Amino acid sequence: MEQNNLIIPRKLKGFWELMPKEQILFSSLLQKLEKVFQDNCFVPLDTPVLEYSDALLAKSGGETDKQVFRFEKGDADMCMRYDLTVPLARFVAMHKNELNFPFKRYQIGKVYRGERPQKGRFREFYQCDADIIGDGELSVVADAECVGLFNKCFKALDLDVEIRISNRKILAGFIESLNKTAKNANILIVLDKLDKISPQTAKAELQEIGLTDIECDKILNLAEKRGKIAEIVQNLRDFCSNTVFQTGLDELETLGGLLENFGCENAVCALNIIRGHDYYTGTVFEGFLSGTQIAVGGGGRFENLCSFFSKEKMPGVGMSVGITRLFDILMEQNYFDLTRTNEIDVAIANFDETLAESLKIATNLRENGVKADVFYECKSFKAKLKEANRRGIKFVLIVGEDEIQSQRFTLKDMENGTQEQLSLSEIVQKIKSTRM
Repeated sequence: MEQNNLIIPRKLKGFWELMPKEQILFSSLLQKLEKVFQDNCFVPLDTPVLEYSDALLAKSGGETDKQVFRFEKGDADMCMRYDLTVPLARFVAMHKNELNFPFKRYQIGKVYRGERPQKGRFREFYQCDADIIGDGELSVVADAECVGLFNKCFKALDLDVEIRISNRKILAGFIESLNKTAKNANILIVLDKLDKISPQTAKAELQEIGLTDIECDKILNLAEKRGKIAEIVQNLRDFCSNTVFQTGLDELETLGGLLENFGCENAVCALNIIRGHDYYTGTVFEGFLSGTQIAVGGGGRFENLCSFFSKEKMPGVGMSVGITRLFDILMEQNYFDLTRTNEIDVAIANFDETLAESLKIATNLRENGVKADVFYECKSFKAKLKEANRRGIKFVLIVGEDEIQSQRFTLKDMENGTQEQLSLSEIVQKIKSTRM
């Protein structure tokens, strides 16, 4: 191709791309989350990136319809999945008679949304979901298990996260007691912004919706409640006699009593947690990096996952870690030490006459769990050491004729300059010990 006709390499906006060292770190986070899911008896599921539009858009509307990537191929009208929940609903409805209930599944995969790219928002990103689906009914124990699982995910990532929990029925019941059920969605939109707007602004917006001064003060007072679950429940028992309100308190109290059994002691009640305006029906929760207002995932209870695909009731509860956004934030905060991340544990510096033996040694080391690579493209021994140093590789294994003869090899620590003569088995042990 002529120089003037070369295509300028560029990437679509809103689509993620990492350098190798960053991708190694990101992949390790995904592996840690997958292990948490598997250790807690959740089974893997992978659904297609493309779904029929009528299925994927069944529960959507408004902004969601505008954000999907939709196209036709032949007679098929298709969309790229914008979340993992609708594909789960379709899968469960199709295979209900083949599944064991409660059905506990996890899925880690990319989703696509055609929204305007901005800080913390991407058009392509990973979701890490886990859900428990019931057949006809599902105990609040499942809610507690999902919150506990969510907590374990962040423990596995060595992150301190505060989990804030509420129950949608509490606010819904109070709104019903004010005879404002028709304006429920609009009210919740305002309450969902309480961490971002002032109480005065929130009150003004509620008044525009049609609430009186007294009603505004009461609902803002309720939504701003935060503390230990048992104490909040006790303090609210006389706040409102509405049946839905009291049912929400009962479920929240039961959930709070169960959380300790799942090793979750860092949860607090925060009644302004909404998690969407029409999807969740009971328990809702979100995780925030400790000491911040940075949300890194959440979840909640939904009473009928498959309502668009089946007449049978299948309640569920789920959680999701916003791993793409989380990783982006941690990279910004220099949370990771990229100098300690490498695809190579040890570089093998060979001489021309020892190339064949060096390749065999690399194979031996790899079979024993050490990532070894032969620098056969570097022309001189000095160039091999220089390349290892440039790439931040901690160890260099020197393979000369004397080393092959004695089967004692020189292992050089590039960080402190020390070197020692070791057998291959000792080299494996030495390198593995430095990972701990």
